[in-house]
Amino acid sequence: MTREALGYIERNFLHETVVKHPRRAEATRVWNFPYAAIEEALVNAVYHRSYEEREPIEVRIGREELAILSFPGPDRSIRLEDFAAGRAVSRRYRNRRIGEFLKELELTEGRCTGVPKILKAMAANGSPPPVFETDDDRIAYLIRLPVHPLAQAPETASTGTPQVTGEVTGEVTGEVARVLRVMTTDMARQQMQEALGLRHEDNFRIAYLRPALEAGFIAMMFPDKPRSSKQRYRLTEKGQQWLQAHPATDLD
Repeated sequence: MTREALGYIERNFLHETVVKHPRRAEATRVWNFPYAAIEEALVNAVYHRSYEEREPIEVRIGREELAILSFPGPDRSIRLEDFAAGRAVSRRYRNRRIGEFLKELELTEGRCTGVPKILKAMAANGSPPPVFETDDDRIAYLIRLPVHPLAQAPETASTGTPQVTGEVTGEVTGEVARVLRVMTTDMARQQMQEALGLRHEDNFRIAYLRPALEAGFIAMMFPDKPRSSKQRYRLTEKGQQWLQAHPATDLD
């Protein structure tokens, strides 16, 4: 199943961007998402998820990023800053037998090398660094692989300007766009989640609500009481401007 998922992603969502330089014969070639990073992130999710949880591993591919969500989060002995530095080391494996199968399939080494490989693959492709996110209770774990900046640039024919093949991306992730589109009025978290048809609260908070808040597209009506049962969220002026500039037909 893991191999089939990786093959499907590779065939349908990965593309190479070619940048031609006016004074150089050799072109620059980059991928929107490096396959090696995706492989490590997805295999890591299969290896370390809890098979007592009913929530599936989710792979979301948008114009801005590829995100892999699994449950639960990393072991509490690992700090998130260690992930970013490539020092995520833990000897407490959740699924040693599954790890042995993955090793036999040559999909993992079982030596805590997954995170460093993701970092190296993204850096080798010239991509922005990956983002590792979890909640305070380590209920969920989200790996974000940002798209390569050159894959976002439109093709241009201006003299002296590199010509880039690729697609133009939106300003926000697909998850944030969906949040903005359902906010026809001030809404509670539960109302937003129900409008989006999402069942898992932690998934909604990590992948949808938090990015929209951090980007400044929505705001809390009671910021001094973030966990209040009366908390509501409203569109900011920035969010309203984005909606006006991006009618629903602009996105899939």
